[in-house]
Amino acid sequence: MVEGVIFDMDGLMFDTEPLWTDAWPIVLPEFGYPEVPAELPDACRGSAGEVTYRIIRSFLGEDAPAPAMWVRMKEEVHKMLEKGVVKKPGLDELLAFLAENNIPMAIASSSPHDIIEMDLNNAGVRGYFTFIVSGEDVDRPKPDPQVFQVSAERMGTDPAKSLVLEDSLNGVRAGAAGGFITVMVPDMIAPTDEIKQLYTRECRDLFEVRDLLAAGELG
Repeated sequence: MVEGVIFDMDGLMFDTEPLWTDAWPIVLPEFGYPEVPAELPDACRGSAGEVTYRIIRSFLGEDAPAPAMWVRMKEEVHKMLEKGVVKKPGLDELLAFLAENNIPMAIASSSPHDIIEMDLNNAGVRGYFTFIVSGEDVDRPKPDPQVFQVSAERMGTDPAKSLVLEDSLNGVRAGAAGGFITVMVPDMIAPTDEIKQLYTRECRDLFEVRDLLAAGELG
């Protein structure tokens, strides 16, 4: 059995990734960009901070006010999230299984703390998590493994015996780079050939993650 489980949040626990996609055509015209580059939303998934700014500028040009754009993106998504979140299939069952087996759990998300707390509370699952690490807590966002490393340190677990659950490509890259047991549960983006070489396993949903843990096939 693994020593601890580290959860990404958006797209892994909750069906929130479409909200970020919906926010782009609201925000970009405010800054004089009437069209959203087709690949921009997917490129930004799982990123934060300077990584996100570089991605935005790579699509819109070096003069694009990326920090201000990202502030507005978070404002728009925050409004949408206030209405509540939809849990991904198997989330409640996986959390209950881990709690019953006294396996510590952490959140390692690129989202800011206020959004993480709001989503967890709205979904009624805040009590499962003693450890929450946000993109605001680290200097190097995903695909750097720092957010997962900090999570493992706080849980007191060995990365090689800690399970990272991710839906994004950058998240899988981060888990693999940190030497974690890395399972991808795809949401809006299918794994590429590169990603298939990096992850430990791919699961169709969180039910399958629970079943594999129960069978001792992870860790």
